[in-house]
Amino acid sequence: MRNIKKLLLIYTVLGILFIQQPSYAAFNFKFPKFFKSKKEKKIEKTQEQQEKYEEEISPQENETQNSESFVDTTPKTTVHEDEEAAVYIRQVEIFGNNIIETSFIKDLLSAKEGYLYDRKTISADLNKIYKTGYFTQNIRAVPLKAEEGGIRLRIIVEENPPIKGFTVDGNNVVATKDIMTILNQYEGQPQNILNINSAIEQIQEMYSMKGYILARVTSVQDDPDGIVNITIDEGVINDVIVEGNYKTRDFIVKRNILLEPGTVYNENIMRDDILRLMGTQAFKDVKRDIEMDERTGKYNVTISLDEQRTGKISLGVGVDSTSGFFGSVGFSENNFRGLGQKLSINFMAGTGILMNDSSIINRPNLQAELGFIEPHFKSENQSLGFRAFVRNFGSYQVPLSIEKRYGADITLTRRFKAFKNLSGSISFGGESVDLDEGDEWKARSVYALRGVDFREREKQLDGGVYAKITPALTYDTRDTVVNTRRGVLARISLEESIGFGADSFGKLYGMLKKFVPVGRKSTLVLAARAGGKIHGDMPEFAAFALGGPYSIRGFNISEVGTGDGFMMGTAEFRTPIPFMDRLTTNTFLNNVRLAAFVDAGTIFGDTLTNKLYDRPGYAITAGVGLRVFIPGLGPINLDYAVPFTNTGGKDRSSGFFTFGMGEMY
Repeated sequence: MRNIKKLLLIYTVLGILFIQQPSYAAFNFKFPKFFKSKKEKKIEKTQEQQEKYEEEISPQENETQNSESFVDTTPKTTVHEDEEAAVYIRQVEIFGNNIIETSFIKDLLSAKEGYLYDRKTISADLNKIYKTGYFTQNIRAVPLKAEEGGIRLRIIVEENPPIKGFTVDGNNVVATKDIMTILNQYEGQPQNILNINSAIEQIQEMYSMKGYILARVTSVQDDPDGIVNITIDEGVINDVIVEGNYKTRDFIVKRNILLEPGTVYNENIMRDDILRLMGTQAFKDVKRDIEMDERTGKYNVTISLDEQRTGKISLGVGVDSTSGFFGSVGFSENNFRGLGQKLSINFMAGTGILMNDSSIINRPNLQAELGFIEPHFKSENQSLGFRAFVRNFGSYQVPLSIEKRYGADITLTRRFKAFKNLSGSISFGGESVDLDEGDEWKARSVYALRGVDFREREKQLDGGVYAKITPALTYDTRDTVVNTRRGVLARISLEESIGFGADSFGKLYGMLKKFVPVGRKSTLVLAARAGGKIHGDMPEFAAFALGGPYSIRGFNISEVGTGDGFMMGTAEFRTPIPFMDRLTTNTFLNNVRLAAFVDAGTIFGDTLTNKLYDRPGYAITAGVGLRVFIPGLGPINLDYAVPFTNTGGKDRSSGFFTFGMGEMY
């Protein structure tokens, strides 16, 4: 009976419990346990970790910024999360920025909305924000619970004070407005050492591009009112020291040096100074050394000279279409009396015009010349030259005559400071020209063959004594005189000849050459020349001529024709001998050039000679050639060209060789 009562009591209690639970509770009722399941442990751990996420995250404490660089930072807090307890970022909020755009900051973040929350990633993101330079070290991230689950990531920044303006001190050779074009872009932005460093580099690069390679930004300071003060040391010269000149006098060296104490050092000016010193031909080498004077903070420039022997006796042989095979002897002194003056005496004897035809008398070519140049006449930009000459040769302007010339001239040349590539010159001189009959019998036969009265011969042989005035302008931007690769050379001159016992006349001449680099070593040369009589009755010996090594190749001297005017053009491609520089370092061989060219030109105003010898008056030729540079003589040109047009009285259809010395045109 007692046991029955106990059972009834137990069932009654269970019945009451069952009535108090929802209908599904009966299926989930569990007896109390002393150990928790794995799932229950996970729920509790997630709750604990969610509380941890609400702790602030900040980058590692950094050292104070300096003007050189930023200190790299690493996260201060390290969290090891259970991969199964993943929490996602629902929203990213940026607070504290006033000038810097929110989008700029968000673009830096690797922790974005929808991404897995990770303390390491966020700490690295804070370091990225700091390293932009716009913000102080007071950057932190605060994760907050989001209503929909996950977290809201709030990033709080503090901007550096904004830049209100700039001041620049110490600049004299570069205008403040030019420097401000670099700095003004940062005005109104928070102070940023990265931007300031970039501006400093740009300012120094601006100076360097202008040749002021010593210029440096020495100080950057910010005032409490937001003004950034920049100080520049442009590199002022304390002294210019010259050493190594034993023969050349100091004032001769220094007048070639435009850099002066008290001025700002400029590498471009120094380079031009070195070229001027080398141009005197008194030195084998010129070097410069720059050293700061610790006492003054300025720079000492030392120019070291290596003098060479300037007096030379030369013996030479060569070949030229106008002179034939020739020999020469000469004396030159490029530093006469140690004053940088140039003195030269030359004698030359040649066999006469090479491969001459029946129109040119076979006679030796004899020449003598005395020259003197004062490179700095009254001014460093002005030179004075004197020349006296005697010539005797078979004329190639007036057929079958002997031409004798002697004269002298003085030339004053001045370089224009405002236009460094432009120079002007004016020559004053006198010349006597005498033409003698060389082969009267042959001349008479030519006249008779063409039905021309031989009394016209007297006019052909007109010579005379002339006073000459020749002003000229020259524009030269060539990178080098030997094997020029780029640049322009242009010249225009007016020659006025005042006759004494002869007719006066004047003529105008112009020339333009452009050098265009092709590839690494080749050059395209485009050239044009033109000239014409402007007044008077111009004698035949002074007529313009086409044909020969210095005009239309593929013809002999003057064989295209002579006249009162002419016009011609040339296109020439020059290239080194392939692979020669790989086979040898010999300078002579590496200065040899192969050439391919086209010449075209025409004569205006026929002379009697054109009629007598049936000269075409115009021509177009094409050919190939060789350019060999000989130190002391210049380039020797060997060309073979074939005419494309009517060659008149001469059959040049198979081509013709020409030889010349010096630069064409």
